[in-house]
Amino acid sequence: MTGETRSVLTGGCQCGAIRFALKAAPVKVSICHCRMCQKASGAPFAAFAEIETDDFTWTRGKPASFRSSSIAERDFCAACGTPLSFRRIDGPRIEIMTGSFDRPDRVSPIRQYGTESRLGWVVGIANLPSQTTLQNYGAEKLNGIVSHQHPDHD
Repeated sequence: MTGETRSVLTGGCQCGAIRFALKAAPVKVSICHCRMCQKASGAPFAAFAEIETDDFTWTRGKPASFRSSSIAERDFCAACGTPLSFRRIDGPRIEIMTGSFDRPDRVSPIRQYGTESRLGWVVGIANLPSQTTLQNYGAEKLNGIVSHQHPDHD
């Protein structure tokens, strides 16, 4: 990606060692509930933005990868462990974990996969009692937290 090409979306890992940019919008954004994605993300499901490889570039660092199956590899930051992507070994696209985008609100899922492994309680998450981070920690404690996370921008 040249300096003249404007990025549509950017993102990276938690520590900032790995950064990426897209020059076109994702082809599709989806959630996968399969057991492999649950384990790879350490979460009840994984959310991915599918991008044409030609529209994607790693702009800082290169991720480590793990061949999670006979057809796919998953990229992650070797320094902080952030899961970053899913790639079919011979595929034309890369699927980036939506939580690694600087603006994850701009990549909304339109489809779900692997629903045979969807945890029963996932469908009711929106109805659970909730609090903001401020409500949970209180102002004094929250103001004393020092984040070592890379900011959501370069």
